[in-house]
Amino acid sequence: MQYLPLGTSGLSVSKVCLGTMTWGVQNTQADADQQLAYALNKGVNFVDTAEMYAIPPTAETYGKTESIIGDWLSRNSARRKDIILATKIAGNGLPWIRNRGDITGQAVIQAVDNSLKRLQTDYIDLYQLHWPNRTSPHFAKHMPGKIRFSDVDTAAHEAQMLDILQGIDTCIKAGKIRHFGLSDDTTWGIKTYLELSKTHDLPRVVSIQNEFSLLHAKDWPYLIEHCVHEQIAYLPWSPLAAGALSGKYIDGARPEGSRWTFMQRNGNFRDTENSNAAIKAYAQVAQDHGLSLTTLALAWCNQVDGVTSSIIGATKMSQLQEDIDAFSVTLSEQALADVAAVFKQYPVPF
Repeated sequence: MQYLPLGTSGLSVSKVCLGTMTWGVQNTQADADQQLAYALNKGVNFVDTAEMYAIPPTAETYGKTESIIGDWLSRNSARRKDIILATKIAGNGLPWIRNRGDITGQAVIQAVDNSLKRLQTDYIDLYQLHWPNRTSPHFAKHMPGKIRFSDVDTAAHEAQMLDILQGIDTCIKAGKIRHFGLSDDTTWGIKTYLELSKTHDLPRVVSIQNEFSLLHAKDWPYLIEHCVHEQIAYLPWSPLAAGALSGKYIDGARPEGSRWTFMQRNGNFRDTENSNAAIKAYAQVAQDHGLSLTTLALAWCNQVDGVTSSIIGATKMSQLQEDIDAFSVTLSEQALADVAAVFKQYPVPF
């Protein structure tokens, strides 16, 4: 297993991050125990969760994943030091979480306390904002005209961001969190948090996790370049495009119990004709090079300059094993060239 710095935090994280959002719906406590044991044995030291999980999000599943991790930690307290544990505060829009309210400094303070109780730990290594208070160009809102940046009150949002940073600062000084990061945010969001931190002597953002895969690479090159030069760890989530890049959904297939058979909060926006065609083309490249499509997609993501750690998730142990093994594969120059040819044909398939 390879390890890279988590931005300026001083922590080193494995290039594989174990995602957990299926724990509590598609996976049981026993499944989670098995996944954690296997991942740790393979050298994974980075685990990501969120107060909103399990997925799909409901009032009934809220906090379940953190509670499952907490149950494991209560029985494996000696392993706490071996894990860089990351969780997230949910943004606005969900009626059962702070009445759909925005993230505020006070909300951060309360949410941290609640997460600590569920996780049964004294501290969180990386505390992240799941999505910003303003609408950002994620979850199929990245096409021109989908949202209007001009409608955002810049000064109001900067004031909100300062308040959030002050809440983060309170939690860090109390020893409850060590570092903070962003999720589903933009280059402007990173820049603004950096400026506010410097101006007001507040904690510096160390990471951002955004969706990134062969089907959804909008952060390349501009946001990733920004992360590299500002020493912000870039953490791709869904490097298999919600499982699509395993090939299991080709031509409308829906394996029983798979993620796409569940309700999708934002709709199944990744399921398009172009996505299907792109996946088929990548599957052919994988076959030509003696690889599974899963291995090709994860190895490609791992080799993108600027990527720190890719967040993977699995509902079956066989999937987890294949996923982790993919990070020991180095794609040849010819394989990368063949991937690039498909990417040029389908740069934005959804």
